Amino acid sequence: MPTLVLIRHGQSAWNLENRFTGWWDVDVTEKGAAEAWAAGELMKAKGLDFDQCFVSVQKRAIKTLHLALEAMDRIWLPVEKDWRLNERHYGGLTGLDKAETAAKHGDEQVKIWRRSFDVPPPPLEAGSEFDLSKDRRYAGIAIPATESLKDTIARVLPYWESRIAPELKAGKRVLISAHGNSLRALVKHLSNIADDEITGLEIPTGQPIVYELDDNLAALDRYYLSER
Repeated sequence: MPTLVLIRHGQSAWNLENRFTGWWDVDVTEKGAAEAWAAGELMKAKGLDFDQCFVSVQKRAIKTLHLALEAMDRIWLPVEKDWRLNERHYGGLTGLDKAETAAKHGDEQVKIWRRSFDVPPPPLEAGSEFDLSKDRRYAGIAIPATESLKDTIARVLPYWESRIAPELKAGKRVLISAHGNSLRALVKHLSNIADDEITGLEIPTGQPIVYELDDNLAALDRYYLSER
């Protein structure tokens, strides 16, 4: 039976500051690093082990994975990094304080930008301080100016089908370290959650989610490891 574990990165600096982060490369806080280490200790204590790891190209997810694997004495495991596991791009909201944005645009508008399934935030202006067009990790990639959750799903699922699912079907035990919205995309797919329900799913930082799958990768069970 294939085993899949998902983990959202530990608390980041902009999580702490309540700012929209998206594709901007923000580091984990001291608390976030501790969450990642604790996740690794928990996975080790529960007898989990892995053959292949996947992670976005954002440092908060990469550091979380590395710290968790170090706690498990598994830093030698193979890791594949890919931008398609990145967080949703928050466009023109990137870097803004969420409370101040709500005060300016209204709670309802910000809720639509944050939690609607297919309405993206305003696009990021070219040349903005958060413009990543010159970041070499995205060379040759059409960087989005903004994304809805639907847009995020549209890039995550092809990567799942082409790279991750084949590893699971081959019997590999897989760990994915990613972000709130890229993980929502996977949970929606695996657990067959409706469009209007997935936007309300909260995924806490640093808490491993275990999927037990059948040979066709249909979900038999999904639970937080800390609850078992």
